[in-house]
Amino acid sequence: MPTTRTAVILLAAGDGRRVGCETNKVLLPLAGLPVFGWSLRAITQMQGPADVVRVVVVVRDQDRAMVDQTLAAQFPDLDAVVVTGGTRRHGSEWNALSVLADGIEAGTIEVVAIHDAARPLAGAGLFAQVVEVARRTGGALPVREQSSLIHREKADGGLEGRQVAVQTPQAFRAAPLLAAYQRADREGFVGTDTASCIERYTDLRIRCVAADASNIKITFPEDLTLAERLLGRVSRT
Repeated sequence: MPTTRTAVILLAAGDGRRVGCETNKVLLPLAGLPVFGWSLRAITQMQGPADVVRVVVVVRDQDRAMVDQTLAAQFPDLDAVVVTGGTRRHGSEWNALSVLADGIEAGTIEVVAIHDAARPLAGAGLFAQVVEVARRTGGALPVREQSSLIHREKADGGLEGRQVAVQTPQAFRAAPLLAAYQRADREGFVGTDTASCIERYTDLRIRCVAADASNIKITFPEDLTLAERLLGRVSRT
């Protein structure tokens, strides 16, 4: 199986309002690491065809010092760069892709995975899976069936057919992803999520992969407690 030169964008520029604290929720402690640190651990543990050549962590300016400190202390061998996020998700993704643009255009980055740092339990296996599917087909989204949501999965693996909840990490071939955001920047288009920009400016074939129920998003205080319990189960298996 060929090696896929991969970059990972870790979106960590949120806040902690719904968790009930003034601190960015991805900086909160979780079983010995900040919440965002668990995603970095998964990235470093990826095995198989994905070769992670670059990591971009997108943060708020006021959080940069703590993120830099965690990277230096916990992940000294990780080739990571920290950039300031935009006012919306689209802007944060564009800032990160701008850092990766030279590598993408030179062909040294083939796939980009984009992950929400508030999902600390996305494992290395899920990262590797979406990267491999994106290499083969164009793009990959992890999904779980959920009847209350409007996204739908097609019979061929796309979105349409049955209602699903879309998670991260999501992965896309790097060149068309960058080209889509470059066009969006020229035209002033701001997408609500990555998929909206991909759908508007590319013909990439996006496939769904099965996501694990444990890939929860830290939104409310009780989510931290649940994440700690789930991490405890993983460590005992």
